[in-house]
Amino acid sequence: MIETTKAIVINTIKYGDTSLIVTCYTEKSGLKTYMLRGVLKAKKAKVKAAYFQPLMQLNLTANHNTKGTLNSIKEVEVINFYNSIYTDIKKQSIALFLSEILYYVIKEEEENSLLFRYLEASLLWLDTHETVSNFHLLFLLNLTKHLGFYPVTKNADFPYFNLLEGNFTNSTSVNTVSGEKITQFKKLLGINFDVLHTVNFSASNRYDVLSILIQYFELHVSGFRKPKSLNVLKSVFS
Repeated sequence: MIETTKAIVINTIKYGDTSLIVTCYTEKSGLKTYMLRGVLKAKKAKVKAAYFQPLMQLNLTANHNTKGTLNSIKEVEVINFYNSIYTDIKKQSIALFLSEILYYVIKEEEENSLLFRYLEASLLWLDTHETVSNFHLLFLLNLTKHLGFYPVTKNADFPYFNLLEGNFTNSTSVNTVSGEKITQFKKLLGINFDVLHTVNFSASNRYDVLSILIQYFELHVSGFRKPKSLNVLKSVFS
């Protein structure tokens, strides 16, 4: 089936010397993987390797198979050009990190327009704002709304947060977080990107909150792995 859809690049793997295997999250059909044969060699091809940077926003015309085989792209154009994500070291590190997270957490090959719009709008926000040190934290937290395990904010004054249950509690167990870490984590609950600059984290606060979020994803997403780019992110923001 030939389909034209918006898409966000999630992952790119080199295949042989001249080809790429690209995974995109599409607006109309969810997660799709494409074989781009000879794209690294062809000088004048319509489909260029440069279009497939992490989190690039594209418009694709593609042949979407239903049999679980790799799909092919007929035409591609960049939409929503980024001005700063690939040139600013902080934003570049965030993009790399988030593309890795999305690769582990998005599994559905079906339309989810709310999730697609969330990704599209968030990435444009990242591109157009200067103060982005906490962006990845709020991005991950609000992503859990779309994945079905956003923290239950009732009883947020309780001293413990149970990562497995996703709620605040009065009792401690193996998967609970407490103290200063949870005080910092609560600062992100219920806010949107436009007030993110008012959240004041030290480098160690930021690291603690990120650690909580990674652990939270590990408990709720099967097959989730700690992103390799986590260390790069840590060094850029420390």
